[in-house]
Amino acid sequence: MSDPMVPPTPPVPLDALLAREDLGLRRVAGPSGPDIVVHWVHTSEMADPYPYLLGGELLLSAGVHIPDGAGPGYFDAYASRIVAAGGVALGFGLAPVHDTVPEALAAACELHGLPLLEVPPRTTFSGVARAVWQLMAQARLAELRRVTEAHQSLASAAARPNPVPAVLHQLSRRLGGRAVLFGPEGTELATAGRDPGAESGAALARLARVVRPAGTGHRPAPAPGDGPGRPAPASAADTLAGVRLTAYALGAGHGFVLGVAAPRSDSGDHAIASVAAVLLALLTGEQQSGTGAARSAALVRLLLGGEPEEVAPLLGGERWRVVHARPDARGPDTPASNAQTPNAQAPDALAASALGAALGSALVDPAGGVVRVLVPAGREPQAPPGWTLGVSAAVAPQDWPAADTQAARALARARATRVPLVVHGTRPALDDLVAPADADAHARLLLAPVEGSPALVDTLRTWLSLHGSWDRTAVALAVHRNTVRQRIARCAALLETDLDDPDVRMELWFALRRT
Repeated sequence: MSDPMVPPTPPVPLDALLAREDLGLRRVAGPSGPDIVVHWVHTSEMADPYPYLLGGELLLSAGVHIPDGAGPGYFDAYASRIVAAGGVALGFGLAPVHDTVPEALAAACELHGLPLLEVPPRTTFSGVARAVWQLMAQARLAELRRVTEAHQSLASAAARPNPVPAVLHQLSRRLGGRAVLFGPEGTELATAGRDPGAESGAALARLARVVRPAGTGHRPAPAPGDGPGRPAPASAADTLAGVRLTAYALGAGHGFVLGVAAPRSDSGDHAIASVAAVLLALLTGEQQSGTGAARSAALVRLLLGGEPEEVAPLLGGERWRVVHARPDARGPDTPASNAQTPNAQAPDALAASALGAALGSALVDPAGGVVRVLVPAGREPQAPPGWTLGVSAAVAPQDWPAADTQAARALARARATRVPLVVHGTRPALDDLVAPADADAHARLLLAPVEGSPALVDTLRTWLSLHGSWDRTAVALAVHRNTVRQRIARCAALLETDLDDPDVRMELWFALRRT
């Protein structure tokens, strides 16, 4: 509500007040409908209440002001002044002055479109006012609960592997409309929700240009001699064919814009959309330890033959960790045992950027289904929900290639053991003592008898990672413990080996980590 005279509390539908059996109100004349709402209650016995009304009131009167012998002209003037002041309804008390509602008053209210309510003698005006405040408090509580739940769902969506589409989906669902992320060039990068129509979509795109900073995309820079001009507003709104259109500028001048088309717009909707705009600004913005110019300079120096140890100071650190990350395939109804699958969706650029933001680094490289992030050693990486991470040891820039290998092995270990994060230890592992090609060849030869059965391989890997526990393996795989026993017995038969031998288990674990 943009009018400063309107209170911030949600208004009360007049029908909700009429539905209160304890009040016993009855509509005598005037229109009805859910769009008639009361913002507050005022009692007045003035013949002309116009100077004392702000608009949006349910005006209560016992008719003390009505002179003897008042005719239709008096009531016509009275009703017209209430409507002119913005009053939404008139409640007429039957006691102690009048036994019935004057017919001329009912006719005047009907003529001017003013709802007229009969207030029975048992109902006090203060009781009506109290009922309005109670309904307002209930509506305010429901609105706060709706906004809080929306904020929580948006925050959860922002932590998913593909956060931008998830945030837009939640926003469109909460507002019952459409949410669009516009790029710096005005293109629709991502959308969610039902299409409001070509006309509304075009109007929303035009509105996005209003808030886009000058000189980016479709908002031209000021012409020479025109001066700096006015800065673009942070948000803009419009209404077209009953659809409320709103655009929010994201970030610090990068040109991304959030557009929303919804059938309504109140303070709760604005609060929800504002939180979504903040989250999207973080997801699309430049989260970095150094400036963009410094990173650009570092890239140029590397391309021109500079050494990593010479370039690293431009990036803001002396020792670094390499992080390899893959998104899980886990959905809200997916068991944990099925989260690490080869069907996990490959991360897009925005998801990779969001992961970098969560890890505190803008040095992100999404390629081949794995996101690689270069993180300053002072920051301890934590696995965001929906991601599996492998982290290298903290190394100097000249050791980045070795750290990249460490992170890859740590990620493989994390996926094999079904844990969200594994950090490479300082002590060399068995993998480090065997050449990768030799290790891969040995693993293929050792596991050849079971490679045609993914269920057997997966069961063997899980069983070994859980130290041979039948029950824990059954829970992890969501199968019966007898199924686990049968599969492990089948593996032992095909491999022609004794799985109770710790040396055999160690060798098999080594081989499974290479696959």
